[in-house]
Amino acid sequence: MPLEAGLLEILACPACHAPFQDNSADEATPELVCTGQDCGLAYPVRDGIPVLLVDEARRPA
Repeated sequence: MPLEAGLLEILACPACHAPFQDNSADEATPELVCTGQDCGLAYPVRDGIPVLLVDEARRPA
């Protein structure tokens, strides 16, 4: 389930403060991906709620 556009506009990466790209439409692994060039962390979305904890984020491949 994709996040609301208004919510996505106000959220920022807790590590670098860059905006997110919404990949939550992917039913298998919904996540918000940081668009920062040096960051790129992917934060999980569980039950429609983004988990914006750096410790829970997936490092870029």
